[in-house]
Amino acid sequence: MFLLALIALPLASAAADLHRHTIATGDGAIEYLDWGSGPSIVMIASLGRGAEDFEEVASGLADRGFRVIAPQPRGIGQSTSPSNPMSLHDYAADVAAVIEQTGTGPAVVLGHAYGNTVARTLAADRPDLVSGVILVAASGRAPLDKDVRAAIAKASDLSVPAAQRLQSLEVAYFAKGNDARVWLDGWYPDLQKRQWKAFNASKPDEYITAGGRVPILDIQGEEDAVIPGRYSQDLRRELGERVSVVVIPHAGHALIPEQPTAVMNAIADWLRLLQRSSRP
Repeated sequence: MFLLALIALPLASAAADLHRHTIATGDGAIEYLDWGSGPSIVMIASLGRGAEDFEEVASGLADRGFRVIAPQPRGIGQSTSPSNPMSLHDYAADVAAVIEQTGTGPAVVLGHAYGNTVARTLAADRPDLVSGVILVAASGRAPLDKDVRAAIAKASDLSVPAAQRLQSLEVAYFAKGNDARVWLDGWYPDLQKRQWKAFNASKPDEYITAGGRVPILDIQGEEDAVIPGRYSQDLRRELGERVSVVVIPHAGHALIPEQPTAVMNAIADWLRLLQRSSRP
């Protein structure tokens, strides 16, 4: 039985506005986007992308009575660029600083794609701040296909013609028939390079245990080219029953812009299940 530090699930509220705030850290500043009020969900964006990717899902969850906070990675918006190379632990520490300064912990922490490694590192480094982890299109120990890796690199290379980038987006990120044009913009190549370095310098065991005892929701896209379906149960096999797996049809690695309502429903259903499980 899992216990989650959340109050009873709230009723829907009026449409929530987006607010932007900036906090000071010891070596700069971190901007975060903030929707709604209530139990907190902290969201960490995908490789080379910013917190704006969460706007539709975050707004929808805020309308259901949650507070959603999404820190901007360093180098985006008012989040200052790092002066030194960063590790996954450094990226996790930035998120921890936002949780601490907003007084929202312990919180459910969601990581999309690359962001899942930061979310799990945070749960391992600061279990006092994390009550649950949601993984969206998460990598684990699955190897990355070389053609998919090449498509990921080309999709975010702003020197490549848009038509070629669109093809790469369709190969790496989107299920067949979904509109990949929504991700033609919103890329930060310098951030992506820094994040790759942090990822390649880490070992999966540094983050994959996700902090020991917290419950995990593993949301997957049925047509994810980065993490194919044959790996869908790997994390549950490794970590056991604290992992709940939800596979969303007609979605790839981008997942959130492809099926935002299904992602919102999966999150809300999981929180309700955890609430029932925590009752005496």
